[in-house]
Amino acid sequence: MKKLLFILAGALLLSSCEKNITLDLPASENKVVVEGYVEAGLPPYIILSRTEGYFDPIGQSTLNNLPLRGARVYISNGPDTVLLTEIDTSIDGVSIGGFYVALDSVSLAPTMLGIPGTTYTLRIITPKGESLSAEAKLHHPVGLDSTWFKVQENLDSLGYAWATLSDPDTIGNHYRWFAKRLNEDDFFIPPIGSSFEDKFINGQTFDFAYNRGAIQNSEAEEDQNEEAGLFKRGDTVVVKFCSVDRATFEFWRDAENQLSSNGSPFAVPSNIKSNISGGRGLFATYTATYDTIIAN
Repeated sequence: MKKLLFILAGALLLSSCEKNITLDLPASENKVVVEGYVEAGLPPYIILSRTEGYFDPIGQSTLNNLPLRGARVYISNGPDTVLLTEIDTSIDGVSIGGFYVALDSVSLAPTMLGIPGTTYTLRIITPKGESLSAEAKLHHPVGLDSTWFKVQENLDSLGYAWATLSDPDTIGNHYRWFAKRLNEDDFFIPPIGSSFEDKFINGQTFDFAYNRGAIQNSEAEEDQNEEAGLFKRGDTVVVKFCSVDRATFEFWRDAENQLSSNGSPFAVPSNIKSNISGGRGLFATYTATYDTIIAN
């Protein structure tokens, strides 16, 4: 009986300590998000959207309102400044706006192309009068010495893509790796950890390997079984190896760190670095070289 009374008293004490707490979260600030690219030999393009609150409801109307339409987007390479043309695209029949590209609005001929060694300045004026800007340099390419496929130990036909890189003897080079399997992937996919710098490898020649990247939240069988993250015999892999500026490296390094630690109770939350003044996102530069690996 004493034990029972003790348990009941403890339960009453704990229940009396309960208190409903209502958090009055401040409204999130609506900001412009920029996803911009200047790639060597291609016309620059910019994708504009707006942020949404973390707890805001998501529906079709929300998705329709995310793209930022009607902005004036300018890119300058120094002597020339061009106004980008807004183009409506569609995915599965759904119109997607907020896409701006350096093409003539009538002929669709390029009005500007990415040239290595050139610094590009971005300026955006939204329909609300918001002003955003960014600057990025398109670096000269650094190609890979060689590439090959190697079967991983204890696996019959699965392995990684390998490469040899001779980093120039000038500190401050930054790189990003993409790969695409012909007849398998629709576009080049970067694996987690695709970005790296020459802080500890400056001027050195070394071998390194990368796993096969996958689209986020992919439900493909090959991304769920023993083939996940691996190339296999018979694959033809095109490697896109890019020289990037520091802002591009830092953005994707931070983003990939967040993705790889998603859900970990020990992960430290942090803001992803942005080079956009007046908004969020990235104005990135890529100078690519390409190599083909026949996995055999």
